Amino acid sequence: MSSRAGFMLIVVVLVGVVSQPSFGDDTNPQFPGRVAEFSLAPEQWRRVDVSVDRALEFLATQQGRDGSFASIDTGQPGVTALSVLAFLSRGHVPGEGPYGKSLSRAVDFVLSQQQENGLLFDKEIGPWQYGSAAHTGIYNHAISGLMLTEIYGMGATDQEERLRVGIEKACDFTLNHQSRFNRNRQEQGGWRYLRLSDQRSDADLSITSWQLLFLRSARNAEFEVPQPAINDAMDYVERCFDPNRGTFVYCIVSGRMSTPAMAGAGILSLALGGRHDSEQAQRAGRWMAQQPFDRYPAVDRYHYSAYYCSQAAFQLGGEYWSKFYPRLEQALTASQRPDGSWNRESRDSQYGNVYSTALSVLALTPPYQILPIYQR
Repeated sequence: MSSRAGFMLIVVVLVGVVSQPSFGDDTNPQFPGRVAEFSLAPEQWRRVDVSVDRALEFLATQQGRDGSFASIDTGQPGVTALSVLAFLSRGHVPGEGPYGKSLSRAVDFVLSQQQENGLLFDKEIGPWQYGSAAHTGIYNHAISGLMLTEIYGMGATDQEERLRVGIEKACDFTLNHQSRFNRNRQEQGGWRYLRLSDQRSDADLSITSWQLLFLRSARNAEFEVPQPAINDAMDYVERCFDPNRGTFVYCIVSGRMSTPAMAGAGILSLALGGRHDSEQAQRAGRWMAQQPFDRYPAVDRYHYSAYYCSQAAFQLGGEYWSKFYPRLEQALTASQRPDGSWNRESRDSQYGNVYSTALSVLALTPPYQILPIYQR
């Protein structure tokens, strides 16, 4: 069976094991398409539906003539790709429905940013500094690749051949960039910036997780992704776990920060490789549950962390989900601005309200189970 048959398809994880059906006997009959294990009370569902729809209405007003969604130059095309993923997570697709033309234009924009070497980022890469092209380019690439492969895998576009060529080139770039900096053996298998910073690390979990999301989505869409590259990446992720802290760190060699976003990134990465129930994931899930997501925006990089941790909690399921998501949902829906957006944060404010709003939508929509990459 092709993984491109449509939205409600069971997807195959990177290691080749079929995941549990997302729809079927365990679907909540009161809310078709929503898995019973992850259902909320009717009033909670109403809040989520209203909040997500308001957010998408806001995002639709932020699209430029070139198809991009508003952000700074070095945030493109990643912020545009995040915005498209937000629409996809609610069931909107290119070429159909009220947002169909807008989404098609956004896909065209993202594809227009690809360089000959496959990098989905059209800026000149100079020396590394925070916020520069050398810093953000690899994020833009992976997030954009993820969006393109999700659309391709859904069969939800008439741009199939153009997408196929772009995705193949983007996969090659990601695979060629893996373990590019060969200084630290324990960091082999991961990914780092397009240019080295003055830090000693050759890889970090934040960038590596996005590359794994992209490659997982590409594998689901029937692109060839070498298993050894995935095995190396998964081994790196596991080495990022700090048993003394009970969670994952940003870098192994330097910058050993333990943040909610990295807890979510580690858990999600393990889930994508079929290691849902590992002790590392469960311990990080317990650490994650203690973070104050119910106080907006008390968590570092709140929206980025909310996205990763919500997806991670969904993959863990059970009490990890039931104790995490309702608190996050209440905080996000209560803090949404009248225009449907969420505030910029001080750490990532340069990327604008489109960035924070798209991430908030993706944090709220895991129970919908529409995007194949996040199905459990």
